[in-house]
Amino acid sequence: MIESTLVLQLGIIGAYLIVAMGIGIVAYRVTASTAEDYYLASRTLGTIVLLFTTFATLLSAFTFFGGPNLTYGSGPEWILVMGLMDGIIFAILWYVIGYRQWLIGQQHGYVTLGEMLGDRFGSKRLRAVIATVSIFWLFPYIMLQQMGAGEALVGLTNGAVPYWAGAALITVFIILYVAVSGLRGVAWTDTLQGLFMLGVIWIAVGWVLTSVGGVDTINRSMASSNPEFLSLGGGLYTPQWMIASAVTIAFGVTMFPQINQRFFMANDAQVLKRSFALWPILVLLLFVPAFLLGSWAAGLGVSVPEGANVIPVLLGNYTPAWFAALVVAGAMAAMMSSSDSMLLSGSAYLTRDIYRPFVNPDASADREGWIARFGVAIFATAAFVASLFRPGTVITVGDTAFGGFAQMTLPVMIALYWGGTNRQGILVGISGAQLFYILHIFVPSTPIAGVNLFASTYWGWDFALYGMVLSAVFTVGVSLLTTTDTSENSQAFAVGTQAD
Repeated sequence: MIESTLVLQLGIIGAYLIVAMGIGIVAYRVTASTAEDYYLASRTLGTIVLLFTTFATLLSAFTFFGGPNLTYGSGPEWILVMGLMDGIIFAILWYVIGYRQWLIGQQHGYVTLGEMLGDRFGSKRLRAVIATVSIFWLFPYIMLQQMGAGEALVGLTNGAVPYWAGAALITVFIILYVAVSGLRGVAWTDTLQGLFMLGVIWIAVGWVLTSVGGVDTINRSMASSNPEFLSLGGGLYTPQWMIASAVTIAFGVTMFPQINQRFFMANDAQVLKRSFALWPILVLLLFVPAFLLGSWAAGLGVSVPEGANVIPVLLGNYTPAWFAALVVAGAMAAMMSSSDSMLLSGSAYLTRDIYRPFVNPDASADREGWIARFGVAIFATAAFVASLFRPGTVITVGDTAFGGFAQMTLPVMIALYWGGTNRQGILVGISGAQLFYILHIFVPSTPIAGVNLFASTYWGWDFALYGMVLSAVFTVGVSLLTTTDTSENSQAFAVGTQAD
């Protein structure tokens, strides 16, 4: 019986992977050899595909496992941070940064953020800095997906499939998939994955509620076991922590290469505007049920083994094995839709902003494509090896990456809107904030003259926020104090708006 259940569970997940690969092969057959088509689908995405490819690309192990695990341990207020605050903040940033990037990209044909800023400031070095920083912070986030996949299969199969096998499965799949499909295939499967995730998570909520006797039963159980979950705030959820988390995640998301490149992809202005208007609604539709399941599991007294995730364990207790496998397949879809897009965008940064300008400016499209695919394989394999050491929880790994990307956002925003920004200013703004952030990640907290340097918080606020403020101060201050080089083009970002 146990063996047949395991076969059924793995068969469902395997069937999903086969369907996704089939879509990738179809996309490969219609993908041109140009970088613009491979990386941006020739900027032709409509509202539904753009919205869902951004949605599915952003959702990951951090959403399906990290978030529910957090609400399981600390209460459901995480819904306010990620589901409400973060959804609204990112939608605003999509308009403020993404719309302007789209206008500039339409005018100049940029493929990456580094190309856009490097051209504006006449600097190959700036392109390399942006690419290096982005690839550096992509590494832990790709590793997070592999960790999530490994933990998901352990929880689903009660340890019959070891952690390393789940991590290896997603690694091999995304290497093959990215090599074959390009952005068009990624966008098509993202749309499928987004719809699939929404469907199964709401069915899971309904199934659990039916099995336990409704919300009232869960609330009574929670009032007995975790009464603090029924009141707002307390424990982890201080106002400073909630605001800092929402801000750093939303600002970090805008600089994720796989998200930032989607700012270039819309077919027209109306597509872009509809997408960021619908964004907060779509986020709530997924985050609310996923995070509620985590807190419900705590109220129902579900015991989660160390190293496992709450969603597979909860569903294993209250739904049939085939449905639990279907939901885990949905979670792995989230992880794959993040990983494939991250690797594709990472390869774009590698080839467009490092290989082409510094190694081989005259590289053919075919050669650039093979370099990109080789880079994907090396990067994914290295992240897989690192994931085997499990350096922290899904939440801590994801939060570290979000904060690192958030340090780039304000310098980029200033450069997009303030013509007085110069090369030295944006270089110091990005590099100085990164140095501040990395020191706080890797250097132990040290009390000096009554001040606890390199602490995780100062006066109750996360150090990542201080790094963001420094990035803006450095960008503006250094730009005002230094001379603009004649090779810089302050008019490059002078674009108008479009009504449709």
